[in-house]
Amino acid sequence: MVLSEGRSLIAQRNQIEDRAVELLKNNDDYQLLTSIPGIGPINALTILAEAGDLRRFQHHRQFLKFCGMDLATIQSGTFRGQTKLSKYGNARLRRALWMAGQVAIIQRTNSFRDKFERYIAKDRQNTHLRRKAYTAIAAKMARTVHGIIKHGEPYRPFFEG
Repeated sequence: MVLSEGRSLIAQRNQIEDRAVELLKNNDDYQLLTSIPGIGPINALTILAEAGDLRRFQHHRQFLKFCGMDLATIQSGTFRGQTKLSKYGNARLRRALWMAGQVAIIQRTNSFRDKFERYIAKDRQNTHLRRKAYTAIAAKMARTVHGIIKHGEPYRPFFEG
């Protein structure tokens, strides 16, 4: 009984996803987003649904703040704490960008993977350093998404040296 309900829910989800992709197939922003490595149909749908029109953000820093990927330092008087992600923004959008960054790192050689490799080159086993690198890649993904939508040009690979 539970197994059949699970299969039914999966089938419904697949139908909804297929319908959403069909509706956005001719959307220019959707086409631009899917040109970025790591961003597939579902991540593109999530980004468009959660962020709305990215052209309303004048600068990529505004978009990073909207996503909750801006840095914040806890301070009181003369005390200054660690600088961390603020996480005050849209959590679903932040998660979609994080997942897109993860996929881009796993995929073939691209600028996201190059940046990740450069970050972890000092100590490949350090999990704290890896987490920082994943966060940096997610922020780069957010800046790339904003720039591509704002300028209306498809993704062009840029390899950092």
